This record gives sequence, C-alpha cells and structure tokens, in this order.
Amino acid sequence: MEMNKKLLLLGGGGHCKSVIDSLLKTKSYTEVGIIDKKENVGKSILGIPIIGCDDDLFELYQNGYNNAFITIGSIGNPSIRVKLFKVIKEIGFEIPNIIDFNSIISEHVTLEEGIFVGKNAVINAGSFIENCAIINTGSIVEHDCIIGQFSHIAPGTVLCGEVQIGEHTHVGARSVVKQQVKIGANTLIGMGSVVLKNVPENVIAYGNPCKEVTTL
Repeated sequence: MEMNKKLLLLGGGGHCKSVIDSLLKTKSYTEVGIIDKKENVGKSILGIPIIGCDDDLFELYQNGYNNAFITIGSIGNPSIRVKLFKVIKEIGFEIPNIIDFNSIISEHVTLEEGIFVGKNAVINAGSFIENCAIINTGSIVEHDCIIGQFSHIAPGTVLCGEVQIGEHTHVGARSVVKQQVKIGANTLIGMGSVVLKNVPENVIAYGNPCKEVTTL
C-alpha cells in the first residue's frame, strides 16, 4: 500500500455511511476524513472524523489529502454531486472508485472514476459505467449495459442485458428494466417499476408497466 495515502469523503449523510462501511474493509488509505457542513466539524461518522467543510478542500489537498470521493447521495437530482466533481477535478484530486468487497464485477467491465458499487451488487461482462455512478446494494447490471455519469441504480434494481441509462438518471429501488431498453438522461424511474419500453429524457415515470407521468 502506498504510504500516507489520504482520502476525503465529501458529504456526511446516509450514503456516506454505506460508502464508509465498504471502504473500511479495503484498508486502502492511511487516513480518511469527511467534509461536511461547518457546524459538524469535530463530529464523526462510524469512527471517521469530520475534518472540514467545502472551503477547506484546497488547503487539505495541499496537506496531503490527494484523493477525494463524493459521498452525497442523489434521488433524481445529482446537481450537487456534479458541482463537487468539477471542483475536486480542478483542484487536482485523484477520484477513486469504491467497490464493496461483497460485490461481483466482471473483469470485462469498464469503470470510469468516482463510482460506488455497494454490497452484493453484480456488474456483468461488457458493461460500461461512467463517472460517479452509484450501483447500489444488491442491484444487478447485466451484460453490455451502459450506465451514464451521475446516475443512480438504486438498491435491488435489475437491469437486463444491453440496457442504457442516461446521465443524471435515477432508477428507483427494486425496479426491473427489460433487455435493450433505453432510459433517457435526467429521468426519474419510481421504485418498483417494470420498464418494458424506452423512456425519454427529462421525465418522471413509474408503474407496472412503467409509464411516463410528467416532465421534469
């Protein structure tokens, strides 16, 4: 392991707890600190200290925290995640992927950066996962899927083969998406949906079968 490999986690909410739980088992970093609201500095989450706020990012980078990972979750609006990604890229942080020990990822999957893969998630051969996507607990991404940047595949979701998910899109928990279906960018699929045909961008859709309900 590289000596003095330090990591900042950006955001101290519920998603942060899931990431920490997966991260601690990897033992990849000598020091981990959390960035959160200024009033929370000095507190801790699962034993990891909150050491600063957004205004401290550049100083912490200069002090050796060269890795940063976004731990703010998103349900249909990843704008804060997108903003933070741009900030940490401009500062110069390395942005790792955090992969739970109990997930299963084919050797023939392409992962960009800033991706979280949760417990018991499966990503099969030929799939391509873009920047900062969340593949959450127990979700299944079958062969040859394309998952757009800043999208969120929520717990227990099943994407069958060759599904395409647009950037900034949220697929709600326990949804099932039929093979070769395309879901557009900036779209929200409600939990428990059964998606049998293509869904356009910028809409809210849900149900069994999944139907467009309104535009965003």
